[in-house]
Amino acid sequence: MTGPGTAPAPVPDLAAAVRTALGRVIDPEIRKPITELDMVGGVDVTAEGAASVALKLTIVGCPAAATIERDVRDAAGSVPGVTGVSVDVSVMTKEERSALTERLRGPGGARTMPFGPGSLTRVYAVTSGKGGVGKSTLTANLAVALAARGLSVGLVDADVYGFSIPGILGLVDHAGAAARPTRVDDMILPPVAHGVKVISIGMFIDPEQASATGGAVAWRGPMLHRTITQFLTDVYFGDLDVLLLDLPPGTGDVAISIGQLLPNADVIVLTTPQAAAADVAERSGLVAMQTGQNVYGVIENMAGFAAPDGTVLDIFGAGGGREVADRLTARQGSDVPLLASVPISVALRSGGDAGAPVVLADPADPASLAISSVAEKMARRGRGLAGRKLGLAPA
Repeated sequence: MTGPGTAPAPVPDLAAAVRTALGRVIDPEIRKPITELDMVGGVDVTAEGAASVALKLTIVGCPAAATIERDVRDAAGSVPGVTGVSVDVSVMTKEERSALTERLRGPGGARTMPFGPGSLTRVYAVTSGKGGVGKSTLTANLAVALAARGLSVGLVDADVYGFSIPGILGLVDHAGAAARPTRVDDMILPPVAHGVKVISIGMFIDPEQASATGGAVAWRGPMLHRTITQFLTDVYFGDLDVLLLDLPPGTGDVAISIGQLLPNADVIVLTTPQAAAADVAERSGLVAMQTGQNVYGVIENMAGFAAPDGTVLDIFGAGGGREVADRLTARQGSDVPLLASVPISVALRSGGDAGAPVVLADPADPASLAISSVAEKMARRGRGLAGRKLGLAPA
């Protein structure tokens, strides 16, 4: 019983129910429950059902603040008996952020590269011998198709000179500036698009520099290696099922760095049907083999154009993908299949321009069906333990 001017007594059981409901609120950048991240402070509910929640954001100006606060209100308000919700928003202290970083990265919060040999994450490096074959568009759509199948997917835009992944996935504003990652101390949280966690050098270019240079990056080998290393260590992707890397064309510094950092990666070679492109694509697969990587398969893009009368026009020739697959099979000594032949598609191109991947925007398009078939094969591989040491010993 309460007297005049006395605050209603809190209801412990209802407060516990609210806290349980808040466990369903996921931080959109870290992709973990906010209760697990210690973002929820006190939770009180009065006898009249008025709930108050103390919410602690990771940083000042958190870009996901409005989303998280809305989800907190919805979750708390969904609890039977709650008649109203107030949210007191604050920011974590430096000590709380350090504790969060350590919780996510492991003991000591040390920066490590979690995708090397022994990792359960399937790593795929998508490479091509030359530019202009649609590698970034195919990689982005593969990532989205895998995420649509319920997998946790990360995508590294390692094409430092010709980065285009942010635009293809719609991670740009009306002026074309790429979304900026969130920094929690020295940890970088990648933006998320269509369920895919994405990082690209385009997200770090200063807007004024971009307007002056057109976003051009002029770096030599050591700087490129340092950037790729930072993408794989400082960026917190969390526990991924699949990590895709969009490599630059050719067999230069970035391809060599990826081979050194990720010798366990599977390589997908992209080519067009014409003989000249196939010859160059084969070389990128051979470089991957030299660094110890396994060539998982070949994708042939721009395989043909279906005319309105039903005929298929082989604008860029035919057979290049099969030829590359056969040659790499002979060189590798194990099967390198032709994973798919992706036809020329207006929807595929326009989806990339609009930031709407074709596998979502037009799933019945022939190109979409071909890409989805590859994603289905990749998804079925799962996170294998075959050949990995489990660190177990007889009792």
